[in-house]
Amino acid sequence: MEMNVSNNEEQVVAKKLGGLNPALIIPILIVLGICIYLFVLGNPGNFKADPRLNGLSSVSFSDLEAKELHPSGFMGVIYMGGIIVPILISFMIIVIVFSIERALVLRKAAGKGNVDNFVLNVRRLLNQNKVDEALEECDRQEGSVGNVVKEGLTTYKALAHDTTMNKEQKMVALNKSIEEATTLEMPMLEKNMMILSTLGTVATLVALLGTVIGMIKAFSALGSGGGTPDSAALSIGISEALVNTALGIGTSAVAIILYNYFTSKIDGLTFKIDEIAMSIQQSFAEFH
Repeated sequence: MEMNVSNNEEQVVAKKLGGLNPALIIPILIVLGICIYLFVLGNPGNFKADPRLNGLSSVSFSDLEAKELHPSGFMGVIYMGGIIVPILISFMIIVIVFSIERALVLRKAAGKGNVDNFVLNVRRLLNQNKVDEALEECDRQEGSVGNVVKEGLTTYKALAHDTTMNKEQKMVALNKSIEEATTLEMPMLEKNMMILSTLGTVATLVALLGTVIGMIKAFSALGSGGGTPDSAALSIGISEALVNTALGIGTSAVAIILYNYFTSKIDGLTFKIDEIAMSIQQSFAEFH
């Protein structure tokens, strides 16, 4: 007997191809992060001339590079964090964009109505052997949960009228149908989750690199000048180290928190699917 899952496989797989493509989106977000670093954080308005210097009639990026300007605000301080800062900014943007994407996808996967109420309604209808009414609930709910349950119920109806298999074979076929439908839905739920997981770790390591670079500059200033440390260079090196540390920790914390949140949402949807799948199998065993 040919299961309905295989008949709808192309449609379901095509749906999985939607969403953000990391290979295309990530480079764009990295460029955006670099632009924010150069033109927003590095805006000359975020800096002021060193009062010890004279003759600066205008502000330019060359002045920044020559260390002839000092940050006048927090954005300027972040800019002075060095070459690692645009990378960390890009990481933060990537985390935010893919978190929004995951939130929208999981919201759509849950369906239009309340998932808990949907589960209760389907289980109640199955206990009364009202399969057609349960299918109508799936059509109203939609989403990944509704799709899997609908696939199981469609197979349920087909097996109920099948006379070529015994009950044990029908139970195996029903269970296989539900498992295949769940397997087809899971990639959409878990897509791009690896990005959040990876950045939760990598952001800290990249920030550590920026911190080390900043401390190298600080100790270099401390040891230069024949015993008289360059206090300005020393403060810039320490500031660079701390800026990178703060950005890395912040990005990593946000990525880890959101990753765990979305993982719990996916586990919750999977549990709901398993709960209804068990009810479908119990109902079939009882009435057929």
